[in-house]
Amino acid sequence: MFSWDKPEDRVTIAQMNSELQHAELELLSAHCATHQLRLRYSSDDIARFGRREVLRKSFEAASALNEFYGAIEKKIPATEQGPGLAGNVTEEQIVEAATRVVSYLREQRERYLNTARPLANHQKALMWPYFSAPLLESIKIVELKGKERVANPSFYEEYRALGFVNLPEVTHMQSLTFVDVIVFNERFAERSLFHGLVHAVQFEVLGLERYAELFVRSFVNTRLHFSVPLEAHAFSLESRFVAKPASRFSVEEQVRLWVKQERY
Repeated sequence: MFSWDKPEDRVTIAQMNSELQHAELELLSAHCATHQLRLRYSSDDIARFGRREVLRKSFEAASALNEFYGAIEKKIPATEQGPGLAGNVTEEQIVEAATRVVSYLREQRERYLNTARPLANHQKALMWPYFSAPLLESIKIVELKGKERVANPSFYEEYRALGFVNLPEVTHMQSLTFVDVIVFNERFAERSLFHGLVHAVQFEVLGLERYAELFVRSFVNTRLHFSVPLEAHAFSLESRFVAKPASRFSVEEQVRLWVKQERY
């Protein structure tokens, strides 16, 4: 049993949490891919026409993960798991929340803009032609150092008290996109840059207010930030970038397609 009182255990605990976060990111990616399947195909069609070997392995993996994390959840005191989900949310509350998100995004953009720098030429080359040249020229990035992190929005505690316990933990995200400024909480990574640029395209196509409204409405429905279509799409395109870097595609075309199909 580890203890915070033992210096050697603190190092191990830190490593454990680093590995736990990595596993979480992989789970989020898998969850997003599954969510897209749910959006496009019915469970009946998947059961009838899905490849049996693929389904069998998926069942086994999902069951093993559920058993593992379920056992951990049972060991966490109920008082640490937060209150139940919020009840019905009114249209007025959704509009107010979206307005707060817009204000937060604008404030953070202004906060980091002065210390942001343009993308380096080799970074632009890597991200082309996934993204247009004008977009890459407009983007600026900030790499935070040491223990510095982007802070959670000030209104989080208010909404947690209402029952929204799964609000996205901004301080734990690898990158945050504030319109055209991408801030890295951790060491710069190509994968995180790609993810941040997808959101920049979404802001460009949808506009800040529409983006915030869609995000809030989807979060109220799904209660999970990575199930919000805006986020799920970013994770999906990020996975395509990582899996087949030589297979180029236009992110803007993909985003505009989802807008046209009303998938956001």
